[in-house]
Amino acid sequence: MSAGVPRTSALVVGAGHAGLAISHYLAACSIDHLVVERGEAVGHSWRMERWDSLRLLTPNWQARVPGLAYDGDDPNGFLDMAGVVEFLERYARLVAPPLATRTTVESVRRKGDGYEVVTDRGVWHAATVVLASGGFNVAKVPPFADSLPDFVESVTPMEYRRPSALRDGRVLVVGASATGVQIAGEVHRSGRPVTLAVGEHVRMPRTYRGKDILWWMDRTGLHDERYDEVDDIVRARRVPAPQLVGTPERATLDLNALTGAGVRLVGRLAGVADGKAQFSGSLRNKCNLADLKLGRLLGTIDEWIAEHGLEGEVEPPERFAPTRVEESPSLVLDLAREGIRTVIWATGYEPDHSWLHVPVLDHRGRLRHDGGVVSGAPGLYRIGLNFLRRRKSSFIHGSDDDAREIVDHLAGHLGARAPAKVA
Repeated sequence: MSAGVPRTSALVVGAGHAGLAISHYLAACSIDHLVVERGEAVGHSWRMERWDSLRLLTPNWQARVPGLAYDGDDPNGFLDMAGVVEFLERYARLVAPPLATRTTVESVRRKGDGYEVVTDRGVWHAATVVLASGGFNVAKVPPFADSLPDFVESVTPMEYRRPSALRDGRVLVVGASATGVQIAGEVHRSGRPVTLAVGEHVRMPRTYRGKDILWWMDRTGLHDERYDEVDDIVRARRVPAPQLVGTPERATLDLNALTGAGVRLVGRLAGVADGKAQFSGSLRNKCNLADLKLGRLLGTIDEWIAEHGLEGEVEPPERFAPTRVEESPSLVLDLAREGIRTVIWATGYEPDHSWLHVPVLDHRGRLRHDGGVVSGAPGLYRIGLNFLRRRKSSFIHGSDDDAREIVDHLAGHLGARAPAKVA
């Protein structure tokens, strides 16, 4: 190793809630470490890569991280982006991590007894590295997006800010998970006609039997289901985010709510050719499947209520109307004739591992890991991915258990003591 290269026992990439949680537990173990953050302050992506009206889809009482929990006067509300940033800033002051901001990681390579981390502000040697750079770094856009005609603007959710910033004309939103339904609803309310292309999705009511649906997910233990307890973790990690939106009214925003307001539904966007968008004929099947899974979820909650003798303490069970689908949804739309001038790609996100020069990616570019312990790379860890260790891993409150267990493994790798669980 080159002389003069600073060393640290652990280097954490990213100062969002997950990176700060890792730092909290590293400090509890007295493990020297450094947190590097590409932005000027913590929570860069929350500041720069979210649309103006976005609120968390989790209620405020779920805004909790190791050592800090929401203590405001609106526990059933939903934090907006300013509120999220304020919460992260407060957490950063509490954790007081050794932090290097405005520092972009350019490469991570195996070297000697650890890893060489090259940034635009210097090089470090770290015995261990924790990737806490988020799972939503790159908006996924299908290759055929390049076939859109010039009069159609292509926009990702990371670029979208507000309806008034879009071109005049109709809008096609592609994807009907949390991001897609929220943006489709907002754009339609602004007076722009919206067509929503629907693929696989997870339908959920905002409230059920008088409680927030996520309250039930927590109380029944569904959120705590572990990655090593499911039959197909690869499939589970690819399940779309539920159709939830955080509003003061605690409103349900599903496909029926959108079509009731005038949004038009079509099937999954399969391609674009000669100025025409082509859709699959699977819309009805996708909606039926989502309805079926919703019924199973509500049935699970009902069974738990009955088993715990709570029938008289909560509202009675209910079932929701099947998703309404046109008899013959359009399979082809002529974009010019329809007046569609913007396509918003709410087709998901993926993490950016382009700077990770360690042979740990599979043939699809996905990180190989066992609950955040990267396979084939001792001392390399990941946090912040969907269903990393538990079903709740992608939520803010999911960072506590995940961070503690990852630092537990990391401490064992270094021969240090493991962190204690924070109450």
